[in-house]
Amino acid sequence: MNLHDYLDTGLFLDHRPLRLRLGREAKGRDFLNLFCYTGSATVHAALGGARSTTSVDLSNTYLRWLRRNLAENGLAEGRHRVVRADVLAWLAEAGPAWDLVLLDPPSFSNSAAMDSSFDLQRDHRALVEAALGCLRPGGVLYFSNNRRRFRLDPELASLPGCEDITAETLDPDFARRPNVHRCFRFQPPPAAG
Repeated sequence: MNLHDYLDTGLFLDHRPLRLRLGREAKGRDFLNLFCYTGSATVHAALGGARSTTSVDLSNTYLRWLRRNLAENGLAEGRHRVVRADVLAWLAEAGPAWDLVLLDPPSFSNSAAMDSSFDLQRDHRALVEAALGCLRPGGVLYFSNNRRRFRLDPELASLPGCEDITAETLDPDFARRPNVHRCFRFQPPPAAG
């Protein structure tokens, strides 16, 4: 954490219950953290016993911060892969290799390193569908975001195994402002056959 140089401390306090949940669920699983920021969820998953972690972000600054966070917690990078990539492009190449996925995208991005702008409300359906494609059978995707007036696409909301768990992931410190984030859990049912 950096409490001195900028407003950006490197840690989103409102996601504390979600990070704790990921830490509990990660044991023996392969964890994927998309738009990983400084990797606090990755560290929780790794310390919770994840078999491996993969963290993807476009920012070299935040990935350096993640590497420091891994090292500070005695976590060798061998089992904890750090990937600098545009998440949308990276997902197009990824396959079903993870048991637990966190998707926590920004509300908006127009990074020069991306082919086009990203607007969460406009683009979230394709993003969530691509992230669901990364799940192994029995896997779980957590999709969280901080857009104030976010509305989940009805097609996604109607998927079997989709559940709005926002209330479960709100820290008591944010009880007076319950729209600080939205969080959904996706656990697709096993394929018939």
